[in-house]
Amino acid sequence: MASRKVLLGVRGLPVLLLLLLLLLLFLGARPAASHGGKYSREKNQPEPPLKRETGEEFRMEKLNQLWEKARRQLHLAPVKLAELHADLKMQERDELAWKKLKVEGLDEDGEKEARLRRNLNVILAKYGLDGKKDTPQVESNSLRDGSQEDALDDPRLEKLWHKAKTSGKFSSEELDRLWREFMHHKEKVQEYNLLLETLRRAEDIHENVVSPSDLSAIKGEVLHSRHAELKERMRSINQGLGRLRQVSHQGYDAQTEFEEPRVIDLWDLAKSANLTEKELESFREELKHFEAKIEKHNHYQKQLEISHEKLRHAESTGDGERLSRSREKHALLEGRTKELGYTVKKHLQDLSSRISRARHNEL
Repeated sequence: MASRKVLLGVRGLPVLLLLLLLLLLFLGARPAASHGGKYSREKNQPEPPLKRETGEEFRMEKLNQLWEKARRQLHLAPVKLAELHADLKMQERDELAWKKLKVEGLDEDGEKEARLRRNLNVILAKYGLDGKKDTPQVESNSLRDGSQEDALDDPRLEKLWHKAKTSGKFSSEELDRLWREFMHHKEKVQEYNLLLETLRRAEDIHENVVSPSDLSAIKGEVLHSRHAELKERMRSINQGLGRLRQVSHQGYDAQTEFEEPRVIDLWDLAKSANLTEKELESFREELKHFEAKIEKHNHYQKQLEISHEKLRHAESTGDGERLSRSREKHALLEGRTKELGYTVKKHLQDLSSRISRARHNEL
């Protein structure tokens, strides 16, 4: 009887009111249908963000924190920031690879983990992320106005650079090339000093911690490996200093095999590795391709510097359209420079590892 009254009540409503009621019921049901419950596709398969957030630059949180600190606090030049990005990408790649090895039990002595830690310490010191206020910063590879000797932090290098710069034997392009060699040598010395400090701390721990005899033997082998690494780096430093003396006094030889400092180091190592003529020729050809890749990266670095200056100028003019174009171009150059920087560092690491294995097999 009650249901019949309700039905009659509905039938008695005006047609327009009934349609309005149906429309409200339909609209009220749509949100529930679109959102679904906790097991719906929308809840369990959220759409990926359209734009990658700054905090997601790296997969590892500690590297994201270092990157954000460098961007916000250190005020690094664009080229230096791009170099840091490439170094952190390499560090991330190596650490992720190490985690897989650790799961498989392939780093029992912890040497690979220690090497990763040392590499990260080198990065921190190189870019001033280690908290030391006196850490020298190198903003770019290009020549700057004013005194450059102060940036070398070594009286011997300062004297050699001043002599070369005032000798009249070098064109502006050759001076730019020589300056890259000086800065490369300085970075090698910085890395050596940091590794030496790390080794000293490790030796102190090794001497003060009482360990089982078998574990103590493993630690001794690790320390021996680090000493060998330091010895090799010192040999490279002395060899590089000798080359800088020769070039500073005599100028560049027109028949020089390579121009890029990192390639020169690799070629010197290859020639002393007792490779066969065929292997050496193959390595020479690969180094030529590697040097071309570095030259391309250097070109983008210079373009990034120019773009940065244009962006700063556009910001000062207040021209919105010009500023938008400058930002877009700068972002493209920055991204390409980061990508090439990572590619160069990865190739350098691969070539260095090959030469290192070849030299190790001879011992």
